[in-house]
Amino acid sequence: MAEEVLLTSPGKTSSYLTRSLLAVAFLTSFGSSMLYGYNLAVVNSPAAYIKNFYNRSVVSRNGTIMDEESLTLMYSLTVSIFAIGGLVGSLMVGVLVTRFGRKGTVVNTSVLVFVASVLMGFSKVCGSPEMVIVGRFITGIHSGISLSVVPMYLGEIAPKNLRGFLGLVPSIFICVGVFSAQLLGLHELLGKEEHWPLLLSLVAVPTFIQLMLLPWFPESPRYLLIEKHNVHATITALKWYRSKCNIQEEIEEMQEEQRSLSSSDTLSVWQLLLDKSVRWQVLSVVVINIGMQLSGIDAIWFYTNDIFENAGIPAGEIQYTTVGTGAIEIIGGLIGCFTIEKLGRRPLVIGGFTIMGVCCAGITLSLILQVSLPFMRYISVTCVVGIIAGFCIGPAGVPFLMTAELFKQSHRPAAYIVGGSLNWISNFTVGFVFPFLQMSAGAYCYLVFAAVCFVVATYVYAFIPETKNKTFVEISRMFSKKEAVLETQALVAPGHVDTLKLRKMNGGYGTLENGSLELDSSSSAP
Repeated sequence: MAEEVLLTSPGKTSSYLTRSLLAVAFLTSFGSSMLYGYNLAVVNSPAAYIKNFYNRSVVSRNGTIMDEESLTLMYSLTVSIFAIGGLVGSLMVGVLVTRFGRKGTVVNTSVLVFVASVLMGFSKVCGSPEMVIVGRFITGIHSGISLSVVPMYLGEIAPKNLRGFLGLVPSIFICVGVFSAQLLGLHELLGKEEHWPLLLSLVAVPTFIQLMLLPWFPESPRYLLIEKHNVHATITALKWYRSKCNIQEEIEEMQEEQRSLSSSDTLSVWQLLLDKSVRWQVLSVVVINIGMQLSGIDAIWFYTNDIFENAGIPAGEIQYTTVGTGAIEIIGGLIGCFTIEKLGRRPLVIGGFTIMGVCCAGITLSLILQVSLPFMRYISVTCVVGIIAGFCIGPAGVPFLMTAELFKQSHRPAAYIVGGSLNWISNFTVGFVFPFLQMSAGAYCYLVFAAVCFVVATYVYAFIPETKNKTFVEISRMFSKKEAVLETQALVAPGHVDTLKLRKMNGGYGTLENGSLELDSSSSAP
């Protein structure tokens, strides 16, 4: 049966978006990625109610009221421990995807969401602030895992011409998660004091739907063939995800990648960092993931209400304006998702970071001049909208997609650990440092974010090639050429006229076959 499928399906690989691909993209993004956005924003609306609950709980236990500093510290821990959990989760990705597979990791880690939901949902009844904090930590672990595994899974099941589109679906659902938290947090819905435990525990609903449906779909074909060596399961999975296409071409591409690997074992982070053949890929992942968080997007959310208040928006209407910015996030994500296969990865990342850099500088200018020029207040609001839109068009999702595309199967889990951990560390750093930066630099603090955005845009323009509509092996060869040029420059010494001959490269990522770079020693032999 396998041979029959391979030999009797002539033609090119299908470019159609099948219902199976779309269903998996929506299920994994809805049940996992969306929770990251939801948990980022959900604690903002009920902040006063949660603090009041903490205070009452301490009074009932100790008979004393918490001072303002202790209460703020306890609430800050509730917010920031989500990022600490995310860092822990990102460090677990390599072990989980190797043992359980991509889909298996998404399914098996769903239990974390249910545990966290129960803890946060019953925290008020039990009078336990610790249950809220532990619940937030567990949701952070789940989000740290999901932010890496979902793009990895979708990137491996997608055909090359749809990898960008499917790879950005999770970023759209992250924006939907933020918007949902802002909308449900309105006073007219679940923004009342008695409803905040329900608001925090609603994360279990999308995960339950995902858990009911996702197990019926196949595992990643690449994982099945390259790591599990199960050809039959690979063919079955490809037939499930493709429609009337030549799956032989894809299997041959996977086998070519498999042959290029010296070992099918998954590399550790340390082995990845020591592998000189992928140094450009690793550096690129480091730059775009750190730049994603140091672009100022988190600081913008921190300062949004103040900017809107300075623009003259009534205090009672600011919450609705904030919901409006959530809608802008979704629109920006949709624009990126539906244009990435036409424009490519580079234009979205370069354009997104450039827009953010210009708008960050614009906020600094408007905040300085708004005292003497009242209309500059509206410029600052426009810049906030521009930063959010620029971020969601490209920098919000493309870095996770690029991490999948720049590495081969054995390197990919370790690359996601590196990218994910740096992402969460940067997230935590911005949240911790920004208030102090704002106090010391005032309006000029946004120039720091502008500089970061311009540096990342320049790096992507200069060093990261376009990966649109290319196989993983083709991407490998692009970086191989860059590495070969560096090797050539290193070998050519001043005063020598040795001729360098490059022979056929193997299928590795940034590597050459042993002896493939040789010196013609006819002119330099003794």
